[in-house]
Amino acid sequence: MSALRAPVGASANPPPRPRRFGPRTLFARVFWMMVLGIAIAQALAYVAIRQERSMALRSLMMSGIERDIATGVAVLDRLPPAERAAWLNRLERPNFRFALADEIDAQAGPVDHTEFSGAFVDALTQALRPFRIERVAQVGARRYQLLVRLGDGTAVTVHARRVDMPIPEWVTWVLVAQLVVLTFCTWMAVRLVTRPLNALATAADDLGPDLTPRLIAEDGPAEVAHAARAFNAMQQRIAGYTAERVEILAAISHDLQTPITRMRLRADLMADEALRDKFRQDLDAMHALVREGVTYARTLHGTSEPTARLDTDALLASIVGDYEDAGESVTLDGAAGAPIVAPPQALKRILVNLIDNALAFGGAAEIQVRRDDAQGPAPRLTIAVLDRGPGIPEDQLGEVFKPFHRLETSRNRETGGTGLGLAIAQQLATAMGGHLSLRNRPGGGLEARLSLPASPPTALSTTSVDKSVGSTGRDGASR
Repeated sequence: MSALRAPVGASANPPPRPRRFGPRTLFARVFWMMVLGIAIAQALAYVAIRQERSMALRSLMMSGIERDIATGVAVLDRLPPAERAAWLNRLERPNFRFALADEIDAQAGPVDHTEFSGAFVDALTQALRPFRIERVAQVGARRYQLLVRLGDGTAVTVHARRVDMPIPEWVTWVLVAQLVVLTFCTWMAVRLVTRPLNALATAADDLGPDLTPRLIAEDGPAEVAHAARAFNAMQQRIAGYTAERVEILAAISHDLQTPITRMRLRADLMADEALRDKFRQDLDAMHALVREGVTYARTLHGTSEPTARLDTDALLASIVGDYEDAGESVTLDGAAGAPIVAPPQALKRILVNLIDNALAFGGAAEIQVRRDDAQGPAPRLTIAVLDRGPGIPEDQLGEVFKPFHRLETSRNRETGGTGLGLAIAQQLATAMGGHLSLRNRPGGGLEARLSLPASPPTALSTTSVDKSVGSTGRDGASR
């Protein structure tokens, strides 16, 4: 048996890709990584500003407030008792005030001797040393209360509090504006880096079965231009090597036809009929191999057949009818329901090859047609050919995609064909933008699946199928 569609050396059933979290594209990954780093840097800058304000406030409170409070208490001590109340508002500051009474709050507790509270209270106590301090209390984390006795015994309560130094609103907006600008610059930088990679990947995808080079622009930064030049040179080398290989294969296959024809004429002159028949069988096999070799060499560069709008259901019905007329067991299940755009003879050759394989190794063929329009802008048409033959060993599913490869253990030389039929089908399917694969069926047998791009559902026209395709039947494609 010959090979089905897959790159040489590739497995028919590739292992599943590990699930990855986060962005999938390089652009998104680099962009969000840089934006996240910038955002963290901005957040750290904001925290640093707040911390600096807190340290400045601490320094302010520790460097002069105790002297201001001590001065205020001294002023009240020197004023006549009748005038002290009028001076309370004059002595008040944003971070402390005085009260001529015992106003220690009931919920006030002892001072938490933290780095700030302990040093602040110690400084106040030291500054108010000429006066008697009866009690020092703390309310919450920001308020402190001291009960002081003046020289005449009057009680004065000092209410001190920590006053925040808020960050101005414009500073926050400046940081936000910086983040926006840096994000935009990051987007431009990442786009500048990844756009050449995207162009390179697109050019590689556009390198179709004909291997015609799709040159990309060799401009941009030095590294990008160097990569573009290397890629263009690689395309040209690959195209040259492949063209040379195809020419050699086609020339050998073509030149072999002349001696085969001479040997066929000489075989007709042989007197021994049995030997003559065997000789003719060998020559027929050689001729089929040469013919398939020429066909394969041509399909290595795709197909030059123009595409047409095909009524797939009519094409399949015609092929199945031809097989039924020949007494073969071929059934059709499902319908495409809409035309597709494809080269008619190439599509017919693929289908006939798959059906012939199913008949040769399973005795019967079942064709299943399914159209999937749920794949968004790129619906697919799947045509599966199933049999109940011996199937293919799982470890050989990747090998049978190679030209001239046959599985002698399950499909012998007499039924194995030239080993090029499915290799040709592979090349044709690739040239059509399709995918040809095979897998073993549960319970035995093989499923060959052809997946093609489907055209948007439209009304069928009378010219949608080439008439010669729908009526010629099998084209004798070897397997």
